[in-house]
Amino acid sequence: MYKTKMHNIREPGRIAVFGVNWLGDTLFSTAVIASLKRTFPGSSLSCIVPPRCFPVLLGNPRIERLIAFDEKEAQRGLAGKFRFMAELSGMHFDAVFLLHRSFGRALLCRLCGIPERVGYYTPKRGFLLTRAPSAPDPFRVHRIDYYLGVLEGAGLPVSVRDPEFFVLPEEERAAGSFLEESGIRPGEKLVGINPGGNWMPKRWPLEHWKTLAAALSGECGCRIVVTGGAQDSSLAREISSALRGKPVPVSACGRSDIRHFAALSRRFDLFISADSGPLHIANCAGGKGRIIALFGPTDPALTGPRPAHRCDVLRGSCGCKIPCYKTDCADNLCMRSITPQQVLRKALEILSVRA
Repeated sequence: MYKTKMHNIREPGRIAVFGVNWLGDTLFSTAVIASLKRTFPGSSLSCIVPPRCFPVLLGNPRIERLIAFDEKEAQRGLAGKFRFMAELSGMHFDAVFLLHRSFGRALLCRLCGIPERVGYYTPKRGFLLTRAPSAPDPFRVHRIDYYLGVLEGAGLPVSVRDPEFFVLPEEERAAGSFLEESGIRPGEKLVGINPGGNWMPKRWPLEHWKTLAAALSGECGCRIVVTGGAQDSSLAREISSALRGKPVPVSACGRSDIRHFAALSRRFDLFISADSGPLHIANCAGGKGRIIALFGPTDPALTGPRPAHRCDVLRGSCGCKIPCYKTDCADNLCMRSITPQQVLRKALEILSVRA
């Protein structure tokens, strides 16, 4: 269904993008923000997301204001929602683009009196929207294009199809200081590896990481930097144990937040990761190196890295239907089928170009 109450969206003075709840999808949604800003360059643009997603959007020059919305915390219950409505009403937005298919968020925007409310149609909330294009099949389009479909369905041009992440100068300096304090000398080949991940079936086996790290350190003298959260510190220790007699990997696990990681990733000659938030952040943050992306149960056509020119995607094969969302998979065959030798060959090919 597609509502056509409005024939044209004129240049709004104030635009709100009501975002989604997840870090990776917030990053993907920056293509929407960039396209809107190009279409309406004279407008001020605000983004409404949970506070945990703020780090993805900090430093983005297209965004004038970040507005916190968290249904599990500050906006939990009627009192919290009324406070949020009062805050939102006072900002006098002319248009809001709802990337989340929530009924509650559409209702809040309607009650706040935002004149134009654009989002995907659902039977429950269609009457709350001024433009309600039908959503594409999320299993047939890349997640970025899924969010951009809100604009295209509303008749707006899409001029940006890659996500963006902006690293601040002070973050670049902090990353340089971290590497210097960790004993990294100028000119060393630096390989970042990301062995963790919030979804176990997407992880590459730890034994594969250990084999790869030992080979990279031994065959081309690379310095290894293990990235991840505090919960991944044990993985870093396990990988270090496999590098006997070789330079000890630098562990950034738990020592850097998303912003610091993004700046750090720009220093890598090569970054290797499974399908994860760090993979996409490192890709969007830019930098001098390349990226090897390891995909098993997820489909690069749906959640692969964009832009694609810096990335080499290696895919596992096991005969299963992909994408697969079997979170209790016992053998993880699709990821195990990507061998350390395959990744090493690709890594040496990339690093030899940079030698």
